[in-house]
Amino acid sequence: MKYSDDSYPTNSKRHRLDFSLLPCKKPRANVLNSTYLHIKSLGIPLIQKTTGSSSDTIHLRPYKPYSIGRNYSRCDFIFEDHRISNIHCQILFDPLNNKLYLCDGLFFGSTKFRVSLNGVFVNGVRVAKGEVVEICVGDEVSLGCGSRGVCCMGLQIGFCLQKVVFIQEVDDRNIVGKNDVLTTDCVPVGYASYALASKANVLLNMCREILSSNHPVSRIHKCVILDYGRGVRCHGKIGVNEDFNFPVASVHGVQSGQKACRKEVFLVEGEPVQDRECDFLKDVALAIEVETCHLDGKGAEQVNNDEASHENGVIAIGIEEALSQGFISKEVVGLLDDPMKKEDRTRVVPPPGKKFVLNRLASEGPPNFLEDPNAVSLQEILYPIETLEQLFIATFTADIPWFLSYCEIPADLPVTIACHNAERCWSSSLDRRSSKPYPDFPNLVVVYPPFPEVIAFGQDLRKSGIGCHHPKLLVLQRRDSLRVVVTSANLVAGQWCRVTNTIWWQDFPLLDVPDYLSLFTPISAVGNNGHLVSDFAAQLAGFMASLVADVPSQAHWILELKNYDFKGSVCYLVASVPGVHSSRIPCISKPKHFLGLFYNLEAFYWGVVGEVKFESVGSVEASVAGLSHLFRTSADLNGARLKKLASYLRKCGEDVYGMSEVILKRDPNIPADANAVSIHVPNPEDLSLGECVQLGFLPKNYAKWVAPLSDSGIFVFSAYIFPSEVLSAALEGSGSKVQLILHVSQGPSLSVIAEIIRAEHVSAICSLIASLQRCWGIWRLQEVLGQFKWPEHLETDFVFGASSIGSINAKFLAAFSTAAGKRSSRFTESEESDPDWGCWSVSQELRNPSIRIIFPTIERVKNASSGILASRRILCFSQKTWHQLKPMGLLHDAVPYPHNRIGHPMHVKVARRRFQSRKDAPSFGWVYCGSHNFSEAAWGRQVSGLLGKKINANKSYSSLGSRLHVSNYELGILFITPPPDAQGKINRRTNLDDIVLPFVVPAPKYRPADKPATPQEMREALIEQTKCRRDVCEAAKEADQWMQEEIPEEEEVIEATDFVVKEKEDEKAYAEKLWSQVDSAEKC
Repeated sequence: MKYSDDSYPTNSKRHRLDFSLLPCKKPRANVLNSTYLHIKSLGIPLIQKTTGSSSDTIHLRPYKPYSIGRNYSRCDFIFEDHRISNIHCQILFDPLNNKLYLCDGLFFGSTKFRVSLNGVFVNGVRVAKGEVVEICVGDEVSLGCGSRGVCCMGLQIGFCLQKVVFIQEVDDRNIVGKNDVLTTDCVPVGYASYALASKANVLLNMCREILSSNHPVSRIHKCVILDYGRGVRCHGKIGVNEDFNFPVASVHGVQSGQKACRKEVFLVEGEPVQDRECDFLKDVALAIEVETCHLDGKGAEQVNNDEASHENGVIAIGIEEALSQGFISKEVVGLLDDPMKKEDRTRVVPPPGKKFVLNRLASEGPPNFLEDPNAVSLQEILYPIETLEQLFIATFTADIPWFLSYCEIPADLPVTIACHNAERCWSSSLDRRSSKPYPDFPNLVVVYPPFPEVIAFGQDLRKSGIGCHHPKLLVLQRRDSLRVVVTSANLVAGQWCRVTNTIWWQDFPLLDVPDYLSLFTPISAVGNNGHLVSDFAAQLAGFMASLVADVPSQAHWILELKNYDFKGSVCYLVASVPGVHSSRIPCISKPKHFLGLFYNLEAFYWGVVGEVKFESVGSVEASVAGLSHLFRTSADLNGARLKKLASYLRKCGEDVYGMSEVILKRDPNIPADANAVSIHVPNPEDLSLGECVQLGFLPKNYAKWVAPLSDSGIFVFSAYIFPSEVLSAALEGSGSKVQLILHVSQGPSLSVIAEIIRAEHVSAICSLIASLQRCWGIWRLQEVLGQFKWPEHLETDFVFGASSIGSINAKFLAAFSTAAGKRSSRFTESEESDPDWGCWSVSQELRNPSIRIIFPTIERVKNASSGILASRRILCFSQKTWHQLKPMGLLHDAVPYPHNRIGHPMHVKVARRRFQSRKDAPSFGWVYCGSHNFSEAAWGRQVSGLLGKKINANKSYSSLGSRLHVSNYELGILFITPPPDAQGKINRRTNLDDIVLPFVVPAPKYRPADKPATPQEMREALIEQTKCRRDVCEAAKEADQWMQEEIPEEEEVIEATDFVVKEKEDEKAYAEKLWSQVDSAEKC
């Protein structure tokens, strides 16, 4: 067994020879070779197609010509320069002779193919047409210009070959017998006069390798098939007859009573291997040898590694030992592939960067991200499974058994899957919030995120409501990185294998020191470089916390995020969480009272401070429980308490938002609840006496996390109420919920949280993060896009393509366009100080529709190769909505892109608003992709409240309503290429057109006779088609077996009337229990 770190003579060898006449050596059976080239770019960097980034290492497989040029789709390595041809040259590795060859153009090109326009040069000498050049260590390969040193045409293009590492993977399980004799020819390198003989020799050599391989089918998959007529090459596909038993290894290399064992080897420094001519003698090549041991009935027989071969100076040791002794570099180890994996195995796939890719369809063959980096499979995203420490998934529908089997999930891997379940998600019982349904996977927990009572019919959970848990998220935690995946595919086979979906992911590195504050970063934060700091971690933490807050055992997921660096995120997260959300009210006045500020460890119930300042981390919308207890007629016969309350509130005054500060006090001695927190209105004229009027208590579900966080000093809390609302509720006893705004600030113990944090704090922090007020849905869209001024006159298109169109109308379209930054051009810039001025209105939307909706026509669905049934469960567009939108002319047909996806259903949800100043200028704007369909349930509908005017003092969202009613859990991402004049705001210099949409744009507009693929149209078309075919029930059953997907319900249209929330019955009962144990006359 030979392993060589080869060096070549400095002079190049140029050939016009008949390779079939050359003597050659017999190849060793089952030796799989590859090589790594270490290069140094001469000027312009060489970019790897698979990673999209520059690299100084090139990995070559045998016999495969690797193309170098400027065409990303046709080349393996790219030089981005106009002097380079689409395919400029090719490089090929000959494993029999351990040599590298270079040619101008293609090795196996037809007569129609031209060589490069500007030439290929080796050490300044041009490679002639039809000439093949052997390149060696020290050679300089130049493209476009033969001048050595400085090129007269600009930066040099090319590379210098510095090192070559040859790798051998040896499999001793031979199919060929001992007495079989193999002869072979050298690898032919084609040129014009000997093309036919060369190609024949290539095919002959490939056949012999297949015969001598223990993995013949896999070797066939890897072979390059030459098409002589067209001058093209492609990768062959092969099918295996199930009745033909062929003795090949299984996926993991173990079958038929064999167990494969491996040992790592390296060259011993100083031992003779072969003569060399460069300093690379002392470097070490790593190779892998596979040996075989048989299993008896009792178990595995151990391989005797004591007889490690010293042939050619090779001994066997572990990779870690070789690393520690400096024999090999981490880079080389990372490049090596495990021979025990199947040849068409899943590989580590690099993140797509600032764009999304599509899922690999089953019709496209096995996973091969290297061949097509624009399509990826679920296995590739998770690979390697062995390095995962834990996995978090959020999905709508889930086929968990399929997922566990398909992705080969280890039985002991901690897996959390949040999914939709109508019964459990609408249940008020915390015991129904999670389950462990698979005994064979004891660490797999299924979570059912809750829907709030406020969005249920009649605000009664027992009646349920409109809403679903609809995000598609994967979080993969490894020791040194965290991968976040946002997709539109649910966790079912059909979604990943037969339907087009979008996928984006990014890997975030491990921090040296945990960053707790990253979980609270606001969008407006600015870094030291003047650029905006990403709030990716805070948004991800907030969304995940909303899913697991009711399951304390899963709260640790939120704090795991503190360990990773999200500063390099390439996009913004856009999430929706069900509820009726209020605009955030900033804390503009300095709080005077804090809960959690303590001066000693003995007494720290509540404090009054003067100049102490704490950094805010956000606000929480809570309420006052039990307000009516002290002020009901039976308890306050002469109204003295009510008068005292009114007097104190009047003296406290109101801020610009109409709010007054109140005092929070811990009551740990109340037997009913050791976490009790009471709420008091102070007498501002006599704080030293501690005079106050108690309003009630913090509700139990808030007190359970406020208490431990304030007691430990990790966070401190101040509180505010609306005086008019408090007086109204106290006087009338209406039972309406009284708002309480909690402002949360960093506590004195936050800096030492790692030393004091306990289990109850982990759950409490998760609940806090879940409760913080955030911008969801269209408010989040406006929060992100509102950072920039978008030039209306430069807009080229504004589209939204989705698989489901909700019960939308002109009002929603205007609100969505306003959130997307669209404004009326009729108003002057001086009027922009008022956000309501210039906003896109309903009347303008009716006159001049702002957005084009992309949805497939019924004809497209009928003519799809997958048939109507494949789309029946993923497309939703009501007839009523269609009739409302038809006069506006918004609808455009969804033509899949690229064209090989035509005929397959699309489950994508993609929006884009594009701007361009001129045709040759780069485009800018934004692109959204994720789980949000185009509906009010996903993005939210505006509603007003009784306190709308007060809350609306925050002008940021006044044009979208004082409150936002959201029905669904959703998650997506927003790519932004800012306007040219905003480059200082965000460090993203890209072209928006680099993001390829999954449908054709501009999309063809509906013709007068066109209709969308509504459920009614699909039913009618299906009945018509099945009249002359098999029974529709049988067909539907077959389709359902592979297409488990949602059938979205028609959304309920709720008018935006005054929204009043009643105090919950359980909150009343909790407060009454506390009141019964407190002396109502006790002062603070």
